[in-house]
Amino acid sequence: MDFDETPSKLVPREFLAVVLAGFGNELQPLTSSHGEEPCPKALLPIANKPMIDYPLTWLEQSGISDVLLICPTAHRASISHHISDISSSSYLSLRIDLQAYEESHELAVGTCTVLRHFAHRIGKDFILIPCDFVPPPSLPLSTLINKFRIESKLDGAITVSCWFQRPDGGSVPEEWGQPAPPVPIVWDKRSGTLLHVDTPDDVDRNGEELELRMSLFSKYPKTSLSSRFQDSHVYVCKRAVIDILQQKPLFDSFREEFLPWLCKLQYQKTKQFKYGRDIHSASQNAPHSLALRHSSLYTGKTTMKWPSSPQDEVDSPPQKVATLSAPSSPVDNHDGIMGPPASLRVGVVVHETGVTGRANNLATLLELNRHFLTQTAWTLPTDPENRILIDPKSKISNDSMIGQSTRVGERALVKYSVIGKHCVIGRMVKIVGCVIFDHCVIEDGAKLDGCILGLNTKVGAKAELARCLTQAGYEVDAGGVHRHEKLEVSDWAAASNATDSDDHDSSDAASETTDEE
Repeated sequence: MDFDETPSKLVPREFLAVVLAGFGNELQPLTSSHGEEPCPKALLPIANKPMIDYPLTWLEQSGISDVLLICPTAHRASISHHISDISSSSYLSLRIDLQAYEESHELAVGTCTVLRHFAHRIGKDFILIPCDFVPPPSLPLSTLINKFRIESKLDGAITVSCWFQRPDGGSVPEEWGQPAPPVPIVWDKRSGTLLHVDTPDDVDRNGEELELRMSLFSKYPKTSLSSRFQDSHVYVCKRAVIDILQQKPLFDSFREEFLPWLCKLQYQKTKQFKYGRDIHSASQNAPHSLALRHSSLYTGKTTMKWPSSPQDEVDSPPQKVATLSAPSSPVDNHDGIMGPPASLRVGVVVHETGVTGRANNLATLLELNRHFLTQTAWTLPTDPENRILIDPKSKISNDSMIGQSTRVGERALVKYSVIGKHCVIGRMVKIVGCVIFDHCVIEDGAKLDGCILGLNTKVGAKAELARCLTQAGYEVDAGGVHRHEKLEVSDWAAASNATDSDDHDSSDAASETTDEE
């Protein structure tokens, strides 16, 4: 019996996702090493789930499959182990290429430097995402991708960025450090164009006023200004962005240096002439039909018209955008499309609904953990193996989360807290508003309020901690009292050595007295 086999035609992949996982110096001592074992920022938990899982889930839901995950060399083994575990179960469609670079806590490098280093691995349009971004359900990644697909072809936009409303958050002790100050931005709502991002140099030069060029207002007469929004560090970019970075070797920070510079390209004719031709030429390398085949907006029924301006695109009826297809054109340009000169526009999506955040500082990390507790009533483990570890006389509120294989002792109180896996909570322990990482031990009678405990922390019996942070492996002495402190192993070890030294000196003094007698 003969069978006619017709091989399926695979659609080429359109985007590469570049996920950056740095050291997380702003999260110390939680990211400080535990002895010789690193504590990667990407694996710090948010609601008992490593933070890197949130952007990976976001990518998979959008249909992106190729992921370049970049981390420090010291973290490669730990992150590789986690990726191996989740890839076989949670992210079957993702193809994750894990790459490492040499970096230390003291000599951290910026996003621009990292992108230049791995430029040979970024061969197509890409999506830049930090490992600490937690998107809300109301913001699918496809929103940014489809905006980029349309605008990059309509008028030669070069990138689309995403800004979100800063969460209110709660106050944290000064010893924890404060979140970065707000960044004023100027954007045009009609066209969704980011026009200006204030930089540290701008603040140093004139912290009281915002300096803007008149050419900006000539092109965009109706603009909005706000300092309520925070950069998600999520960008959908043309591959040409990498080429520009190669020409600007002094840029290190993407948000503080490169993005503000890109905004100026939109209305400074000298820079447009210098960079526009190369960018527009590079943009034609990706056929428009590829974007249409990937886009959820494509119906294949109507044709697309080039707008005379970004405003024309916004003013057009929504149904015209929702039925894009590759037009026929007498000019041969890959798909038969002859586009206008590149606008070099920086598109922007300003998201104002749902709790969104970057867990790149201690206050936000705590608030994101607490946010997930308010989304649903967390119940105790139902399987017999884990349920038997929780004493029936303990009191655990519905707004708390208990990890697998965690033991909770008699008459312990847990309220509005996240407790990780394989922890031991003793008798009469009181835990309120805390985040406790995996493998922690809280002995009988201890009281914790508003704390974050790093991996493998041990709190002695009847100790009291209020709004404290602990490095992985830290041990709080029985009966110890700490308030508004960062508790690091180096301080604890120094104190222990000092005690041992005092004991040794006392012993020597006693020995000398005996000899004299």
